[in-house]
Amino acid sequence: MRTLAAGVLLVPRISALGAPRMSATAAPDSRDRVLAGILMTSAAYLLFSMQDAAIKLLVAGIAVWQIMLFRSLVILGACLAIGGPRLFADAGRSPIVRPMLLRSFLILAAWLCYYTAAAELQLAELITIYFAAPVIVTVLSIPLLGEKVPLIRWIAVITGFLGVYIACDPAELGLSTPILLVLAAALLWGLSIVLLRKTALQERTIIQLVLNNGFFLVVSSIAMASVWRTPTLPELALLVSVGALGGLAQFALFEGMKRAPVSVLAPFEYTSLVWAFVLGYAIWGDFPRPAVYTGAVLIVGAGLIIVAGERFGRRLR
Repeated sequence: MRTLAAGVLLVPRISALGAPRMSATAAPDSRDRVLAGILMTSAAYLLFSMQDAAIKLLVAGIAVWQIMLFRSLVILGACLAIGGPRLFADAGRSPIVRPMLLRSFLILAAWLCYYTAAAELQLAELITIYFAAPVIVTVLSIPLLGEKVPLIRWIAVITGFLGVYIACDPAELGLSTPILLVLAAALLWGLSIVLLRKTALQERTIIQLVLNNGFFLVVSSIAMASVWRTPTLPELALLVSVGALGGLAQFALFEGMKRAPVSVLAPFEYTSLVWAFVLGYAIWGDFPRPAVYTGAVLIVGAGLIIVAGERFGRRLR
């Protein structure tokens, strides 16, 4: 999942991977390390966009449950090859099992909504509308986490909401089922991020990968009895690529986070929009409606407002 969060912008994917918190007293990052972090993070978002494109190609003929099964198998197989059987025993004894289980249910629901909508929407429309998630996380942080939201963040929230509204273009698309599914996915993802922050999960990246994908493997295996379809050779290659791309993207994002501050990396999440436009045109010949471009600009602007506000605020403290 894309996941996607301003100020908040990078937090969903970073938190999901269990990135260590950076100490306020830590030594400044060298220019080379920061550059490496930026390159890794940018590569991660390219890989996530490629994964989404592969899934969009698959959902026309393969059930979402089956895609999830193969994705989980590929990632768990890679984890097994890296950590061996002991890794799975360590995951079973981890103190984060229960909160990860609840979070996995939320992510599962978001995943199903998102990729079901992918069959009907252009890739650029899909990702642009899904960037409502940062706005949702910001709003939910007030009642659920007791956070104080400064004026500049409210400006960003309103800007982002306008961007999503314009991208959805109710007069053109209407509140169709695919649009509602993407918005539901953004809401569910936002809830999963709030839960993640509230429980302050701290665990090795590979353990979290095992727990998340182990859950998805079990759930998708149960559903497979009624939706299984033997994939063709090209579909099988795409299914394997979904797992490989997703796993590599998560790894690149985590490693990038270790090398550069969040405030530096956060804006690069929005490169996903660029890749969505490029891949949508290259694979399907999609030309997004002008409203999608306008909405994307406003949503990117909302994220940059939050990042600028956070950095400016720190200088004043």
